[in-house]
Amino acid sequence: MKRRLTPLVTTLLMAGVIAGCSDSSENKQAGAQGGQRPPSPVSVITMKTSEHPLTTVLPGRASAFQTADIRPRVTGIIREIPFKEGSEVKQGDVLYQVDDDTYMAEVAQAQASLAKAEASIPGAQANLSRYERLVNSGATQIEYENAKTTLAQAQADVAQAKATLETATINLDLTKIRAPFDGITSSTNFSIGNVVTANQTSALTTLRRIDPIYIDLMESSTNLQRLRSAIASGQLGKRDATAGIHLTLEDGTEYAQNGVVDMADMAVSETTGTYSIRALFQNPNDVILPGMYVRATLTIGSEKGFLLPQRAASRNASGELTAKFVTAENKVETRIFPTSKESRNSWLVTENVKDGDKLIVDGFQWITEGATVAPVEATIDERGLVTAQKPAEPAQPAAK
Repeated sequence: MKRRLTPLVTTLLMAGVIAGCSDSSENKQAGAQGGQRPPSPVSVITMKTSEHPLTTVLPGRASAFQTADIRPRVTGIIREIPFKEGSEVKQGDVLYQVDDDTYMAEVAQAQASLAKAEASIPGAQANLSRYERLVNSGATQIEYENAKTTLAQAQADVAQAKATLETATINLDLTKIRAPFDGITSSTNFSIGNVVTANQTSALTTLRRIDPIYIDLMESSTNLQRLRSAIASGQLGKRDATAGIHLTLEDGTEYAQNGVVDMADMAVSETTGTYSIRALFQNPNDVILPGMYVRATLTIGSEKGFLLPQRAASRNASGELTAKFVTAENKVETRIFPTSKESRNSWLVTENVKDGDKLIVDGFQWITEGATVAPVEATIDERGLVTAQKPAEPAQPAAK
C-alpha cells in the first residue's frame, strides 16, 4: 500500500514547485514594469540669437616697461649700498656710493686753477688799455698786438679752467650711482669694498619698471589681416567691458585691468611664421611680473549668432564641433556645427540652431543619443559655472 502512494506524492510535489516558480516569475515581471527608471534630469539653457563679440586667444609673456643695467661711469671702491635688494626705488635715489675722496680733491684743484686764471684777466685788460693809448705816441704796433694776445690767452685759460671744474664736478656727482627711473631693483652683483671701473661690462644691478607692463603676444600670419583690421578700426584700443584685450593669468584667474595695443610688428617671422603684437597693461599692484606666461583674449569684431558654452560642446572624430539638445519630445539629439568662431568662453554658431532650442549644458555625460530626459532650466555665468533652477514640485493628489 505504501509503495503505491509514493509515485503519486512525488508527482504532486513537483507540480507545486513548478507552480511556485511560475508565480515568482510573474511577480518579478510585474514589479519591473511598475518600477521603471524615471528620465534623467539634465540642465538646459534656451538658445537666443543676439550680437556677440568675436575673439581670439593668443599666448604671451610679460616684459618690463623699462629695463636698465646699472653700471658705474667712474672708477673707484664701493663705499656704500643704500638700497634694499628687490625693493622699489624712485628716480634719482642713490643705489651705490663710490669712494669720492679723489674726486673731491680734483674739484678743489680745478677751483684753484680757475681762480688763478681769473686773476690774470684784470692785469691783461689794463695792459691792453695802456697800449691802446700809447700806440700812436711811442708804443709800437707789435706791443699792442702782444697785449691783445695776452688778454685772449688769459680769457682762454679761464674758459679751460671752468671746463675742467665742470668735468671734475660731474665726476664727483657720478660717484653717487642713481636710479634713472622709478622701478624695482634686482639683487646686487657687487658688495661694499669691491673695485668698479668706468663703463665696465658687468652690471652692478638691474632696474625694471613694471607699472605699466608690456605683454608680448604672438599670432599666426594666417590671422594677420583680421587683426590688422581690428587694430586699424580702433577696436583693440577700447577699454570698455566688451572690447580691448583681456588677460588670463597662469593660475586661470582673470586679470582686472584691460589693455590696449601699443605696437604691432610690420613683419612676419620667416622661421616661425608668426606676427608680433605688444600690448600695454596697467600693473598698479605688481600682479604681473616680467617673464610670466599669460593668455590674452583679443576682441576683433562682432557677429550675430548663438553662443555655445565650451563646457557644453565637444569635437567628434572628424574634428567637427558637436553639442547635445533636447527635442520637443524630451529626447536627446546631437547636432553638428561645421563652422564656428570663438567668442570668449563660448563658440559662436549661426546654423543648425534656432531661437527657443534647448541646449544641454550639464548632465549630458551620462546620457545617450535618443534617450528620454527631464530638462531643467539653468543659467551659466562667464566662468562656465552652471546654476540649475529647482524643478517644480509635482501636484499632490486631492485627499479623499
